[in-house]
Amino acid sequence: MKKNTPNRITQKSKADPSPYSKGWNRKRAEALIEHYENQTDDEAIAEAEAAYNAVKTTMMQVPVELVPRFRKLIAKHAS
Repeated sequence: MKKNTPNRITQKSKADPSPYSKGWNRKRAEALIEHYENQTDDEAIAEAEAAYNAVKTTMMQVPVELVPRFRKLIAKHAS
């Protein structure tokens, strides 16, 4: 599953010098990318099943056009 993608992370613009969300940096992002790129199919399935069965979270189908609204709502709730 490993992919050769040298420019996986790019900066947004000069006005916003960091392309990362609060609490993230290049090292953390690279570690996450490496984790998922090197994950076996069995590990990915186990992780998805654990997330699906988590007691404090839920998974639902959302129309694509509503995703930005959901993201804003979740961000507001998290802050």
